[in-house]
Amino acid sequence: MTPRPLPKSPVPHRVVALLQPPQSSFSLACAAEVFGDHGPAVPARYTFEVCTEHPGPVRAQAGYDLLVTAGLDTLERADTVLVPGWQQPAGGEVPPAVVAAVRRAHGHGARIVSICSGAFVLAAAGLLDGRRAATHWARAAELAARFPLVDVDPGVLYVDHGDVATSAGSAAGVDLCLHLVRADHGAAYAMRIARQMVMPPHREGCQLQYAELPVSGPVADSLAPLLEWLEGRLEQPVSVAEMAVRSQVSARTLTRRFTEQLGISPGRWLLDRRISATRALLEETDLPVETIARRVGLSSAVNLRRRFHEALRTTPAAYRRAFRTAGAR
Repeated sequence: MTPRPLPKSPVPHRVVALLQPPQSSFSLACAAEVFGDHGPAVPARYTFEVCTEHPGPVRAQAGYDLLVTAGLDTLERADTVLVPGWQQPAGGEVPPAVVAAVRRAHGHGARIVSICSGAFVLAAAGLLDGRRAATHWARAAELAARFPLVDVDPGVLYVDHGDVATSAGSAAGVDLCLHLVRADHGAAYAMRIARQMVMPPHREGCQLQYAELPVSGPVADSLAPLLEWLEGRLEQPVSVAEMAVRSQVSARTLTRRFTEQLGISPGRWLLDRRISATRALLEETDLPVETIARRVGLSSAVNLRRRFHEALRTTPAAYRRAFRTAGAR
């Protein structure tokens, strides 16, 4: 299959990252990798900039300085404001000027996004009051205590409300950013970026699987080899019993591992992968639905339409029309 060339966006979406010393180098890099320049292989649909309250050198946690020349007024022209971590001492207050700038940007219609501890800035601005939010599992209790109106979920990788989105630890910021790209421009475009980054376009599960827990027994075996095997044979029917044989465990043990490591059942994981593959084929090819159904292992157009509607509340035809003509969304 030759992918359909992706149309260029006439007006790139402007992403501005708000930095504060000591800046988390990895959180910033996660956002820059997703929204930055990927070369000729991926048409540019975003611009990525940085700003800070006091322009000049911004100390990074890694021990070097970042020269940031733009101030808070840059946020007023942003389509998305992104806070890549906020490494302040416990109980440290977010500067009033930063709070005001974030509120103004939100009031002007900008999407406000946080990675990891950046949720503290969004909470200080009142943007998370009465809403579910994510942050690093190690700081979830602190966020909930300082901002009791925020419904802090210590388990999820990210939470997206449309105008406001938060993520767990730094790597979960990549999950959130790719999710936002997928919402803006479709699964195929997000997949192109993920491939450039050599990572999956969507990661299942929750951050609790990474939290520090008391050792109460042997760590469950990784599902990675099985998942890689399944990804390469989506077009073939595979039962839970066959997965269990492949993993050399019982079906019951395999189901428990999926629940513990990914938070979903084996069947649900496989169906999600097939829906994701369907979205990419609808966006990038002219293949009829019947052919796509066979390629992704959903057997028939009738079954694909039913499963697709259950997952996305739309039809394959409507989805294809939307993402063929809305490249600049």
